[in-house]
Amino acid sequence: MDSPNIYGKEEQKWTIEAKSSLLDLKLNEVWAYRDLLVLLVRRDFVSFYKQTILGPLWFFIQPLFTTIIFTFIFGNLAGISTDGLPKPLFYMAGITAWNYFADCLTKTSSVFRDNAGIFGKVYFPRLIMPLSIVVSNLVRFGVQMLLFLILMAYYYFTGANFNISWAISLFPVIVLLMALLGLGAGMIISAMTTKYRDLAFLIGFGVQLLMYATTVIYPLSEAIKKYPTYAWIIKYNPMTPIIETFRYGFLGEGSFSWFSLAYSMIVTLILLIVGTIIFNKVERNFVDTV
Repeated sequence: MDSPNIYGKEEQKWTIEAKSSLLDLKLNEVWAYRDLLVLLVRRDFVSFYKQTILGPLWFFIQPLFTTIIFTFIFGNLAGISTDGLPKPLFYMAGITAWNYFADCLTKTSSVFRDNAGIFGKVYFPRLIMPLSIVVSNLVRFGVQMLLFLILMAYYYFTGANFNISWAISLFPVIVLLMALLGLGAGMIISAMTTKYRDLAFLIGFGVQLLMYATTVIYPLSEAIKKYPTYAWIIKYNPMTPIIETFRYGFLGEGSFSWFSLAYSMIVTLILLIVGTIIFNKVERNFVDTV
């Protein structure tokens, strides 16, 4: 038990010891540094929109313009099916879910490189950095969800044919899966970029390609019908069941399957465990290689 000091307060005692396991997340230290987590989230929010004219309005502008472009190119020119849903609503659902995952993955993948100066000067639980990215992106996701709900309300009152299904109750699970999938994959890539710098240049391009292998701009049913030979690539992309479940919950259309969702959960868990192991291993000596 901690003994009181001369001011009548208990002294906080820290034990410095070697990390016992690569899976040891030191969650007690993460909780002790929760104020730092809040400050990092605030820093990310402020620094990203500092010296911009529109500021946080970019939260709305980016998905709105992307939806308009997708509706024009893929919906009108290419004539890709949207399972009978209004095209803007279909694309907005996919974009909202995809953006959160992609932001978590992209920003987490450069956490060692971007924060090498801080990591080399002061100690704090390194896991705080990727966690702050996931939380700060959650704020952006919340704003974009508000835009999506406004669009849903508009189409509902104009008589559009869509229905909210029971799967909307899985929304917290879907958000958690997107966050952990982006976190796990991002930590793996971040650890690898400390040694292989080329990955830093490929990640942005790779995420764009991955989007086209996910059901953001087309439904899974359309991919299976038109491209049965290559549909397995899309079907076994762990983000596909997540986006399909998201659409099925909010719009009543989508290829929902408990098996597919369980598959996404398993892949997410594997990536998170592998990412944690690699992240903890690289954390010990990354300053020598960055």
